Amino acid sequence: MGAGMNHTVLPPATDDRDLLAALKAVLTGHEQVSISTPEGSVPLPDSVLGLLVDAVTALDQGQAVTVEPHRTVLTTQEAAELLGITRPTLVRLLEAGKIPYTSPGRHRRVELADVLEYLQRERVRRGQVFDEMAHEETPDPGDATDGFVSTR
Repeated sequence: MGAGMNHTVLPPATDDRDLLAALKAVLTGHEQVSISTPEGSVPLPDSVLGLLVDAVTALDQGQAVTVEPHRTVLTTQEAAELLGITRPTLVRLLEAGKIPYTSPGRHRRVELADVLEYLQRERVRRGQVFDEMAHEETPDPGDATDGFVSTR
């Protein structure tokens, strides 16, 4: 799955936005969505349907969409790039047990699903930390004095 398989779609002209809205309504409806061909009808799997909903929603919001295939087993360098960290930092996470890995030979391999799960856990953890910080009461240094803080 080389770089040549990437496919970017630009948002349509404003004239076609009504078509996107109609397509999104069909995709997000409560009925099974199928593709019809002269040979018959094929139902869309939930994973493909979700991908289409995300793509149509982004296009409807005026964003470009890129579909890029990923292997399901990654090297440490590929996993680090996906997480936006250095390879040595990823290796420390692996050795700390934060992301599972295998070593079929000399090199570590990481499952894409495990990397994505770690990414989601980190997003949730960071959100909780930000919420805690927002609700923390930090005493104002000016309250304890007459408004001036000595720096020497």
